[in-house]
Amino acid sequence: MTVIAILNSKGGCGKTTLSTNLAHSLQRRKFKVLLVDTDHAQASARDWHAAKEDNPIPLIALDRPNNFHTLTSVASSYDFVIIDGAAKLEDIIATAVKTADLVLIPVQPSPYDLWAASELVDLIKTRQTITDGKPKAAFVISRAIEGTKLGRDINDVLAKYELPVMQPPITQRQIYPQTAARGETVFDSKNSDAIAELEVLTEEIIKYIKA
Repeated sequence: MTVIAILNSKGGCGKTTLSTNLAHSLQRRKFKVLLVDTDHAQASARDWHAAKEDNPIPLIALDRPNNFHTLTSVASSYDFVIIDGAAKLEDIIATAVKTADLVLIPVQPSPYDLWAASELVDLIKTRQTITDGKPKAAFVISRAIEGTKLGRDINDVLAKYELPVMQPPITQRQIYPQTAARGETVFDSKNSDAIAELEVLTEEIIKYIKA
């Protein structure tokens, strides 16, 4: 079982979009995937899941840090557990970092997202010093707008954190919120560009886990 936590203390940076689409992408590769919603206030993943009656991706809610100890037994039969992290809940974020094998940090090409990521990176690196490098961590650029200067420069800004940046970025496309509203992902659409970027991103994430 590999636990991937998708974390950022800032809301609206694309955590649930990445969580749901990555979960579906892994499932399409014949992996058994469990999605975990940790944000009681927003419950975005739960709302997404409920929007589709026959949603094929199983989901559970873990709203409190002391409930995380149940995850090993509950998820033991799964290949991947995707934790959709809560914003602003420091105890949940810290517990997810301790639980994860890999932390993915979605950031928009925005100074606010980059500032918000700083404390999380410090938390991860502190954890790594006492656990022989676990969890691995990497950035995922979300809602990137093609052709903008800030979009081009974000990799240079992220380099100072000394964490890899998964490629390709998730481009800002209407298909993401459109499919989310139906409890679906881009893989339920005919948007070949969105599907292609998620396929490549998933492959890069799998390679990074195995490295």
